[in-house]
Amino acid sequence: MRRRYSVALIVETSSNYGRNLLDGIVRFKKTQSDWSVFLEEQDLRGGPPEWLIDWNGDGIICRSTNPEIAQMVRSRKIPFVDLNDRRNEKSEFVSLRSDDHAIGRLGARHFMERGFRNFGFFGFAQEAWSQRREEAFVEELEQQRHECSVLKSKWHTLSARAPDSRRKFSLASDRKRTTNWLKGLPKPAGVMVSNDIAGKHILDCCLVSEMAVPEQVAVLGVDNNELICNLCEPPLSSVMPNSEQIGFSAAQCLAKLMAGEKVSPLLQCFNPLDVKLRQSSSVYAIEDPDLANALSFLRINACFGISVKQILEHTMLSRSSLERRMRKFLGHSPQQEIRNCQLKQVRTLLAKTDMSIEQIAINCGFEHPEYLHVVFKRELNMTPGDYRKALSK
Repeated sequence: MRRRYSVALIVETSSNYGRNLLDGIVRFKKTQSDWSVFLEEQDLRGGPPEWLIDWNGDGIICRSTNPEIAQMVRSRKIPFVDLNDRRNEKSEFVSLRSDDHAIGRLGARHFMERGFRNFGFFGFAQEAWSQRREEAFVEELEQQRHECSVLKSKWHTLSARAPDSRRKFSLASDRKRTTNWLKGLPKPAGVMVSNDIAGKHILDCCLVSEMAVPEQVAVLGVDNNELICNLCEPPLSSVMPNSEQIGFSAAQCLAKLMAGEKVSPLLQCFNPLDVKLRQSSSVYAIEDPDLANALSFLRINACFGISVKQILEHTMLSRSSLERRMRKFLGHSPQQEIRNCQLKQVRTLLAKTDMSIEQIAINCGFEHPEYLHVVFKRELNMTPGDYRKALSK
């Protein structure tokens, strides 16, 4: 008779990220009939739940930042997978988290691809995950000789750690400082924020001070919390972490540890899926109206199999003029930009759906699936199948 494993999940249910992690764990559990799972609704900063003190289970997946839990696990030698992303130093445990540097780089590229030349980053002081995103965002821009203005708020840190509630204050109390910073940015500006909550704060400041979004200030959040993003005015664009896959992989790692196997490497970081485009950054900061019109038409219709000829018919530009302007602005040809847009959607469908490669090819404007394989291999140095397998590891 197979042994039945008792598994504890100490993952906050109060955040979109935590719930997505749990979705991934649930997806793995469906493949394991020998798992009995215990979950208690938990805040990210909560200490060890009382039941854990005398719990005699087999393994734990945990995202709490409280060191008491680590001490308890260490002393009792319980197989443990750490999902904490609030520190820079390496954990002694198997750790999985989003690649915050990749998130920052993706944000910078999102704005540069849309023609922005002025940038800002709004983050949280003394929060490692926020600092990593900020560093990568700024470094990616610096590589293209762009500067970035950075503003940090202490709100998250104090509200998270201050035992005296009188010391707590919200992002709203920092609105004047944030608004002054936004007003001082050269326009139009692309502003990335550490998470969607901060994105709503930035958009609220823009609304109150009558700064047009996205025409003057375009805003990009992180986490793709559908509720928060759609409550924003206008709706907030957001980077989509691959949090469900992190949860699935965490469960895989715990299964190995409970079976007595080693897991390597100890730290595993997961690339974000893509940017979920909404109105807050749905604009092109291009002074050339003909080129802006051409790019907008191209990106809307790239996956419908459009050709450069159709772009020319829409814009009334000559082929040589379109080629010259696009190469000057983007550094590559219109045909390459069509391919880039198609491949971006291909990667999204490979990551987020179970569609076959043939279906994806049709949905992304490739007449023949074989040609999708050729283009994907040429551009990403792997096949679509290999890409999908890599995401599932």
